[in-house]
Amino acid sequence: MDTESAAAGGPVAGAGGSAAEGAAGAAGAAAEGLAEAPAVAREVFGDRFDAAVRYTELLATAGVQRGLIGPREVPRLWDRHVLNCAVLAELLPPGSTLCDVGSGAGLPGIPVALARPDVSVTLLEPLLRRTTFLEEVVRELGLENVTVLRGRAEEMVGKLAVDVVTARAVAPLDRLAGWGLPLLRPHGQMLALKGDSAEQELAESRAGLAKLGAVEWTVISVGEGTLETSTRVVQVKAGESPGGVKAATRRAKAARAGRNAGAGAGAVRGGERGRGGRRRGR
Repeated sequence: MDTESAAAGGPVAGAGGSAAEGAAGAAGAAAEGLAEAPAVAREVFGDRFDAAVRYTELLATAGVQRGLIGPREVPRLWDRHVLNCAVLAELLPPGSTLCDVGSGAGLPGIPVALARPDVSVTLLEPLLRRTTFLEEVVRELGLENVTVLRGRAEEMVGKLAVDVVTARAVAPLDRLAGWGLPLLRPHGQMLALKGDSAEQELAESRAGLAKLGAVEWTVISVGEGTLETSTRVVQVKAGESPGGVKAATRRAKAARAGRNAGAGAGAVRGGERGRGGRRRGR
């Protein structure tokens, strides 16, 4: 989730148009402060560099219009937001699945998806105006490895299971873990961008993390040697039961509901076949 979402309240201009239309309409004010892409961006994004440039332009224009990015963030979009998020790609196993919880304007999910086309990314966001923006951006950039899903993390337990959960500026670590860890597959990991507060939040959350099925946690820096300022990440690794007992119970309940629904549909189909047979018999 972008760090300025909460601060950028008030009326949302241009909310009815597409991201591309919003970008064109806002090209005067917000985009004027957008810096050119740093040379390192080519290294990070490779053959998707042009798409990364376009995404950053959309953040600076339509993203500002719709209140997803604060206008003061435009000059530092590349360093503080896009590249800061993209270097999470260093931590992802090949071919993994990822859910970006509270994705907002697509940070960190879209930069990660651009940097790692082998990773399947789900952008999970509860607010309609944000999912609309995300869908338009994904469509315009042609990101086949990205899915936009509207909803809250608590609603997805038993419906969505991934290898990695990411989040940025969504909530304090203990609360975030309660949302994110239940969405993990066994032995998955949660990556929370926390900046200078990382060590303190982790120290305050250790007991809660253990109750939620975490078996290992640490603060690491990514992007060292690539970015001027590396990205501070709380890495939480889950054990056999991500999310703890409550999440396991909810997953089991969802699985039973799915099986019962399948059995019910089978019975209906069987009844229809039976009725059809009797009609044919008469």
